[in-house]
Amino acid sequence: MAKAKKSARAAKPTGKKESVKIAIIGGSGLYHMAGLSDTREVRVKTPFGDPSDAIVVGTLEGRRVAFLSRHGRGHRFSPSDINYRANICALKMLGAERILSVSAVGSLREDLPPLDFMVPDQFFDRTRGRIATFFNDGIVAHVGFAKPTCGPLSEHLAKACETTGVKVHRGGTYVCMEGPAFSTIAESHTYRQLRCDVIGMTGVTEAKLAREAELCYATVALITDYDCWHPHHDAVTLDEILANMGKNTNNVQNALREAVRTLAGDRPCKCGSALAHAIVTDRKAISAATKKRLAPIAGKYIS
Repeated sequence: MAKAKKSARAAKPTGKKESVKIAIIGGSGLYHMAGLSDTREVRVKTPFGDPSDAIVVGTLEGRRVAFLSRHGRGHRFSPSDINYRANICALKMLGAERILSVSAVGSLREDLPPLDFMVPDQFFDRTRGRIATFFNDGIVAHVGFAKPTCGPLSEHLAKACETTGVKVHRGGTYVCMEGPAFSTIAESHTYRQLRCDVIGMTGVTEAKLAREAELCYATVALITDYDCWHPHHDAVTLDEILANMGKNTNNVQNALREAVRTLAGDRPCKCGSALAHAIVTDRKAISAATKKRLAPIAGKYIS
């Protein structure tokens, strides 16, 4: 990755005008995006605090893209400690309309072996205690989440994986556990009985917030292990996960570059109007402070 220019810190993007429409969130093992050029680091101060790291804005396949390391460079934040709201809000403030996410996962099926990819279309939420909404403290919104990922964007991402020679499985259920410890054998077998396909620790929280922020969200799950249910893989080790993540780094970067290169400008989905009928609080009952805090997310609906 090209050396980043001097960073800037602001409540909203300032200085050089960026036409960032696409954001990439990198997970375990993907802390930078190969191929980014003309880069600069942007530190965005959001109403929800600081993102996991500076956001690297650069040119990828001829398009301006924002890259954020979910866990921070050096992997400083556990899944429970990530400020998901700040991450999604910061990308929205930079102008992003679509998020391509990368996540390391364990497989819950024999036919989903390590080193394969999956583009899930469903989530099962087993997290607890996380803040997974922008709407609290005096304002309530209920967005539709029956289909938690953007269908057209997910299809596009899966096609990009296929084009670059990656074995990818289209659709499936990603169970999102709290972590940071891996599953017990009992938990792993339970998730299999519930017909979940892969298990990770981050995807569902991002997807919920992206929907509230009216951003398209798709994730590619990089299968690193068989979790602990498999008779020949009865203990998940970090070394195994990192080794397999390293093997797939080039593959996922190739797929992301292809996805960015071929992504059309228009959004043929309803993600961009997810809040249109979701806010149920009487506008007169929303405080000025709350309106200010939510301006980057829902300003057009509550100002």
